[in-house]
Amino acid sequence: MIFTPEKYAIEDIPNRPFIDADELRFFLKKNENKSVEQVINRAMGKHRLSLEEVAVLLGASPCERDKVLAASALLKEQIYGTRIVLFAPLYVGNLCTNRCAYCSFRSDNQQTVRKTLSDVELTQEIEALQDAGHKRLILVFGEHPIYSAEYIAKTVRKTYSVKKGQGEIRRVNINAAPLSKDDFAIVKQAGIGTYQVFQESYDPQVYEKYHLGGKKRDYNWRLTAFDRAMEAGIDDVGIGALLGLGDWRFEIMGLVRHANHLEACFGIGPHTISFPRINETLGGVSAEQPISDEDFIYAIAVLRLAVPYTGLILTARENPVLRNRAIKYGVSQIDGGTKLEIGSYSATEQEGTSQFSIHDNRSLAEIVTNLTQDGFTPSFCTACYRKGRTGEHFMEFSTKGFIKRFCTPNALLTFAEYLEDYADIQTKIEGWQQIEKQVKQLVNNELSEKLERVKRGERDILF
Repeated sequence: MIFTPEKYAIEDIPNRPFIDADELRFFLKKNENKSVEQVINRAMGKHRLSLEEVAVLLGASPCERDKVLAASALLKEQIYGTRIVLFAPLYVGNLCTNRCAYCSFRSDNQQTVRKTLSDVELTQEIEALQDAGHKRLILVFGEHPIYSAEYIAKTVRKTYSVKKGQGEIRRVNINAAPLSKDDFAIVKQAGIGTYQVFQESYDPQVYEKYHLGGKKRDYNWRLTAFDRAMEAGIDDVGIGALLGLGDWRFEIMGLVRHANHLEACFGIGPHTISFPRINETLGGVSAEQPISDEDFIYAIAVLRLAVPYTGLILTARENPVLRNRAIKYGVSQIDGGTKLEIGSYSATEQEGTSQFSIHDNRSLAEIVTNLTQDGFTPSFCTACYRKGRTGEHFMEFSTKGFIKRFCTPNALLTFAEYLEDYADIQTKIEGWQQIEKQVKQLVNNELSEKLERVKRGERDILF
């Protein structure tokens, strides 16, 4: 079987809808129970897979799935090595004008306690996160006019300005409502990292069923959000789907189709992909088409093969055991020490209701220790973003040479900072042993010299 890039029923044109649900279902139906061997061979060459190839993987028979899982584990190791990027979500406010049936924040939920952080409270939250060792945050906002582009930009600048001891936030990502092109430009000027907008469901019928009111009911406005962002100069975006609302295989196809659309129109795919599973919310609906743990892990493996150089994010919605499995098969970024109630990082009594439940309550310190003991390298790296290494076709520069020259050394430097400033004695010993082992493999004298500078107290050293 020879695959060629698809000519989609809907042409990829900026700011125009690109999802044809019948087309995605056709690909899935056409490619059930086919051999995965040729697709795996293409993926192991680190090629982005076509939509039809992804459909072959999604339609694999049970006996073929083990091959896909094994390939994804090997590809993950080849591209990302032992690095796992760590971050924390910081909920700024939960006011919302939308009525999404699955969300605690929906406007008609009278049980939700509404809260927006003041500047003083925001500072306290950031300082608490810095005290834990965080360098990367994602600021999360409800979808409400009060959280305008100007307000988001102001919050980003405030976050960067807070410094406590050795602590500082070096990358501020955003999860907020889709914006106009002009408003995206305002947010870009504040120096954001990644801007996330999750489509939730790529199936228009499923989308309409769960989105009952508010601006978010407009499927196409949300679908084309990153076209406007790209035109405004934001070339670092994160897409996502909420699994459990519809057929999970369709949603994986939708994520890949979205990535292909951005590539076709702007030459740049998404920086990250998220795929949370719907779980408990305050007064919200349960998953009508739940995805099992085994299917969930398999979906992650398929995504890793489909988009080899795109970051895959798995949050604390999932329990530690499943998260550890997911890391093996493709996940490259996780959150640590997560608290979702508004104001919960710095206070013992939270005022704002959380959006959903979490099942990994480990502190950042516990996660760092666990990762280290499992042979992984916790990374707080922000170097590429701050050095302007964004906006390129990631596959072009995330080669083995690039990873050896930049990614791994920068990860090790940020891990060393954490060990010196925040780790307990045992984690510090084990962490430096992990670093020294990798330095020997890299044979990088400049890295060794920079690590010594970290030990002497210098910070924010990068390649």
